[in-house]
Amino acid sequence: MADRDEDKTADAFLRQLADSGRPDIDARAVAIVVAHPDDETFGCGAALARLKGVTLVHVTDGAPRDGVDARKHGFSGWEAYAEARRQELDAALAVGRARSVFRMSLGLPDQEAYLHLPEIIRSLSDLFEQRAISIVLTHAFEGGHPDHDATAFATAQAAKNIEIVEMPYYRLGTSGPLPQDFLEVPGSGEENRIDLTPDEKTRKQRMIAAYRTQAEPLSQVSLDFETFRRAPVYDFTALPNNGWIYYEELFDWGFPAERVRERFAAQI
Repeated sequence: MADRDEDKTADAFLRQLADSGRPDIDARAVAIVVAHPDDETFGCGAALARLKGVTLVHVTDGAPRDGVDARKHGFSGWEAYAEARRQELDAALAVGRARSVFRMSLGLPDQEAYLHLPEIIRSLSDLFEQRAISIVLTHAFEGGHPDHDATAFATAQAAKNIEIVEMPYYRLGTSGPLPQDFLEVPGSGEENRIDLTPDEKTRKQRMIAAYRTQAEPLSQVSLDFETFRRAPVYDFTALPNNGWIYYEELFDWGFPAERVRERFAAQI
């Protein structure tokens, strides 16, 4: 494992991720900040086993409080659904051989992260300082899910002196959803596509299978690659993806993307 005092820049970290020899990475100064249990698997599940000492933060517990998703999956209420998602996370990390992970959850309601931005920013700022974090992996700002965008925003606000590496999840294209496809944004780093080995594909497939309640959204995840880049400085006061917002077009969640944007602008 590499020494903690060597180059801890985002570019060096990306080179380590892409190393064809796949050695372990000293990730004690690295945090993964994602919105939901399963987002870590979607974005970097194959890499997790190599990230020794990494900090993994989930902003929400994955359970909307209206109970719709809970009932859809056969649970009596959101509490039971949240617990099921926690157990799925346990199972996914186990089969993914991610044994050296420091975990924490902010426990916020699914779909409501944008309503808790000051709390998220404060919690992340404190965590980054306490654990001497120098690199953060998080969501790209792409208009796919409000919790994803809120997590990207809060991370950017909390990581003022920390380099951010981002992962693409899904966004809306002219012909439908575009999974794992970065937006072209001025100032973003070079895209680093890492083709997965047969062992990594198998491991990631097992992690996905552990999330039984999330089979539908995870069905769009490619087992062939994972993609990362240095995050640009986003204009969070404007809607991402030229205003093409996936969750606004496909779901009736009771709030428009403009309301989420207003919350971001109020915190800047």
